[in-house]
Amino acid sequence: MTTTPQQTIGSEDAPFGTAPAISIIIPVYNVRAWLERAVKSLQAQTFSDFELFLIDDGSTDGSGEVCDQLAVRDARIRVIHQENAGAAAARNLAIEQARGEYLYFMDGDDWVDPTALADMYEFAKANDLDLVVTGFYIETYYSDDKFYQELRNAPDRVFASQDEFRQSAHELFDAQLLYAPWNKLYRRAYLMEKGIRFPATFWDDLPFNLDVVREVERVGTLDGHYYHFLRARQESENTRYRADMYEKREEEHQWLQELYTQWGIDSPKIQEFLARRYAERLVGCVENITNKNCTLSRQEKRAQIAHMISTPQARDALAKTVPGTFMMKVLFVPYRMQNVTLVMAESGFISFVKQRSTNLFARLKANR
Repeated sequence: MTTTPQQTIGSEDAPFGTAPAISIIIPVYNVRAWLERAVKSLQAQTFSDFELFLIDDGSTDGSGEVCDQLAVRDARIRVIHQENAGAAAARNLAIEQARGEYLYFMDGDDWVDPTALADMYEFAKANDLDLVVTGFYIETYYSDDKFYQELRNAPDRVFASQDEFRQSAHELFDAQLLYAPWNKLYRRAYLMEKGIRFPATFWDDLPFNLDVVREVERVGTLDGHYYHFLRARQESENTRYRADMYEKREEEHQWLQELYTQWGIDSPKIQEFLARRYAERLVGCVENITNKNCTLSRQEKRAQIAHMISTPQARDALAKTVPGTFMMKVLFVPYRMQNVTLVMAESGFISFVKQRSTNLFARLKANR
């Protein structure tokens, strides 16, 4: 779709002189109930040298009007309205107009702790970093005001060289630290030099970050949990069926394999990491089929699951995987047996828990 961006509040009439230290970018689509909290968490930062882009991506719930109201009260906020084109297009539009030394991405329904920007920027400047990675919270709501909080930890570390980062990157992937854009600070000049943008694809975060880490040299990880990622709100993806999930996971696996091939790293620990990652996501793809919202017939479900667990790639991954917990060791047994009936029964139980007890499912997933 051709977009027709239109700057509204906080653009030409705002007093922009010296470029800010950080440009914050939030794609906004139908998050009226949460948007003001997200912006207020930024306005409450101990670090104030930033500009904030709110990209209204064709919202239909009044989010665009909220953006304009927020911009009237804060000259640092720039609002752009565009026809609905997706989060990737919204972020890319803001990247082109951003002036900050570093870029920080947020989602409109999340929020950050007050020292996030100050700590990350100080760390980045002190160590001349292209990329800063931090820990974060995953907050899975199972009622209006109750949630299970999971912590993702990042060590305090500045990688001495590009090779040292590459040799350790699998540990950061394992800790779920390299997938999302919102627990990171990116040097804008690096993205511009490499021409890195968010691709126009579903689940665009991973390919974007793979492009970022592909040639990055100056990387540091910061111990601290700043970002609160809200999971399981109304119309959550928890119960959604996606017909193309398996193909997307296969594509992601190929991207990671290509990355490590390009890096020239093929050690047994990397092979095990890639295999385990594939096997864990294979379980998710099977659960996507046993999800109650899947529209396939039972015969079609069996056929798809039989195919997924019997491919050479699946068999190889399951053979190399070293489960980290007893629960995962047991879970993989029917997969390794190639027993479609048992796999479906096991996955059906996972689907039942996922749909009936968000709290229990979140705890099991966090400790898998």
